[in-house]
Amino acid sequence: MPVLRSSLGPSNVNIASDTSSLHEMNFSNGVVLSEKSSTSLFEKNGYQDSIYLNAANIFQGIHNEKPQDKILVKYGHGPLPSLPDFKDEQFQRLSYELAFSALKYQDVLETILLDSGIYPMQSISDQLTSLVVVMLYDLQDRKFEARDNIDDEEQIAEVQEVERYLCSFKTKLAAALARCRIKHDALSLEHILPETIRKQEQRASMLPLYVWVNSLKISLEDVHSTLHQEGFTRVESVSSFGGYSYCLDKHCEDVLIFPSTVKENLLTLQLFADYKLILQDQSRSLAVHSVKALLNMDDDILIAHMGSWLTVAHMSVLTNQTTSKVFVCGVKSLAKEAELKDLFAQMECKNIVLLHEDFANIEPTDKLQKVKVILLLPRCSGLGVSNPIEFILKEHEDAELLRDLSQGSVAEDKLNSLAQQQLKELSHAMQFSKVQAIVYCTCSVYPEENEVVVNKALASGAEGPKAQPYKLCPPVLPLCCKSEISLSAANFFRLEPSDISNSCFIAVLSRERDPSETVSVKDVLARAAAKGLLEGIDLAKPAKREEKKKKKPKVTQPKTPTKEAVIKSKIQEFLDREMKPGMIESDTSVSNLASSASQKSVNQTNSSVPLKKTVQPLSNLSLPMMSKNSLTATSMQKMFEKHRNIRKPKLDDSVMVLKPVEIVLPPVMVPYFNPQGNRSHISTNHYYYNWGGTHGTLSPSTSKKLIKTKEPSLSSTVKHSRPWL
Repeated sequence: MPVLRSSLGPSNVNIASDTSSLHEMNFSNGVVLSEKSSTSLFEKNGYQDSIYLNAANIFQGIHNEKPQDKILVKYGHGPLPSLPDFKDEQFQRLSYELAFSALKYQDVLETILLDSGIYPMQSISDQLTSLVVVMLYDLQDRKFEARDNIDDEEQIAEVQEVERYLCSFKTKLAAALARCRIKHDALSLEHILPETIRKQEQRASMLPLYVWVNSLKISLEDVHSTLHQEGFTRVESVSSFGGYSYCLDKHCEDVLIFPSTVKENLLTLQLFADYKLILQDQSRSLAVHSVKALLNMDDDILIAHMGSWLTVAHMSVLTNQTTSKVFVCGVKSLAKEAELKDLFAQMECKNIVLLHEDFANIEPTDKLQKVKVILLLPRCSGLGVSNPIEFILKEHEDAELLRDLSQGSVAEDKLNSLAQQQLKELSHAMQFSKVQAIVYCTCSVYPEENEVVVNKALASGAEGPKAQPYKLCPPVLPLCCKSEISLSAANFFRLEPSDISNSCFIAVLSRERDPSETVSVKDVLARAAAKGLLEGIDLAKPAKREEKKKKKPKVTQPKTPTKEAVIKSKIQEFLDREMKPGMIESDTSVSNLASSASQKSVNQTNSSVPLKKTVQPLSNLSLPMMSKNSLTATSMQKMFEKHRNIRKPKLDDSVMVLKPVEIVLPPVMVPYFNPQGNRSHISTNHYYYNWGGTHGTLSPSTSKKLIKTKEPSLSSTVKHSRPWL
């Protein structure tokens, strides 16, 4: 591995300037960094031979090829001597960084070789020209100082040969470099680069680190606690960064943001070694959370491209491990499948299904019937990415991305080819009849790869004539600032490349709802119960309060008006008979009335007054007539009120004992007829009749409260004015 040292590159200069904030910060091991040690952390003095050779192999495949008539430096056609497949990420990162740096300065380095007179090289074949260019960049970056030897390093003959050759001409090479800087009026080599490349490098050096939490292994609260123990401080936003700090992402609740200056020490935490924290580009977390917002609890997801296994794992973490499955296309080899299964097992992701077919060749099958959302991450130009090395390593993108980024643009024919492939894949995704939504995501800044592709797919009708058409939905992610709102005005979620984020474009397509399909409340509750959302709620039995409300109109309310109507009608019938001439007889209707009005209460009375047959007064104009209305308005009204106030029996069949009902009628004046003449005499005795008794008949009241003072008792014989007659 390299010995770290200072560099002339702008990214390293910025990193070195930012290290002042790391001074005297405590780590988990209690070591305090001094200014000298923090500086040496970013210094290097050469690489291992294997890194030079691996970087030369990368450069061989991505270097810029010039027209035949302008070729001055030849690179050969075959690959360099092969190396073992290194799985160490740091080894790959250093190799890509060295190859990308040589690619950016390819024209300058070729000019130095030609101007110094050491090319063409007699002792070195064209097959090793890529290695010569890569090692020349590192030699000038070390100010042509000798590389330190590493004791345990395995030396490679080709690397040693090229190094000896360049060092033998280092004076000529340094002079050629000085002339090149004077020609371009540049203080350093990086100032020769185009403005777009320099801005991209500046953004890359300042870009924060985005980390998502594996909630299957650790909770967010425990992450906060662990980071606090490691010396990190939580702040509100990126603008508040300083030293060892971090904040929460405003778009994704499980994503943390760290400043780039703490990267080296952050990645050494045990949280990353245990797959509890995962470093990944923000755009992929945004895509995954967009899918999550469209899911029901038991829906399956189809990821169209394998891409990064980190995206697959993040999608799995956000879904239910028992009811949902995450299908992934494009896992070709059995060795790769075994490797991925091992990684997913370490992350405790149990619902991932790997498919060997490419997405373009896969058709809906029985095992894909539950797939409701497709996540489409097509290959794109990626010019919105500021840190291409990390993007290539984490997302397993093609190294050709470095060629386009080194030039700051993409060739038109390549852009058209990418757009056609993206449209083909999006149209294929729309043909899955069971799928209800598609999330389309790129890291491109070109409309040809973004909204143009989406609009063409929607206009093509790829879903078929019988299926419900797709429509463009508004962003399902929160819009956190005015710029995001303005950029998302056309129903697309978009982030522009900046100092805090790479470019990101997301379009959400969902099927229009079929108007003929209506979902009842019962169906919604049944689905919610099946998903366990109504735990503790028994839908089969209504609540007691609702049950009483349902029983009341069925039992009590219909019967009460009928009963009152019967009582009223029978009382009115009795009064009509009372006023008619003739004797009052014991009528069955009256007894029925009494039994219906107070059936239970009257039967419980201990005593009753037997009914005495009364004589109806004779029709005589001299006698005062009794008004029906007055009787009904006074005495009958009391009876009605008492009847209404009687508490109804409870629905649980419990019986409440009721008091007897007593009705008092107005006094009746009985005239006395003289058998010897027509003179009549009105008795001064008043009789009060009681509605009650054992048989429900009218009888004189025995209650003293109802008898006026100074009146004879009802049990005494009625006295006439002429008792001797």
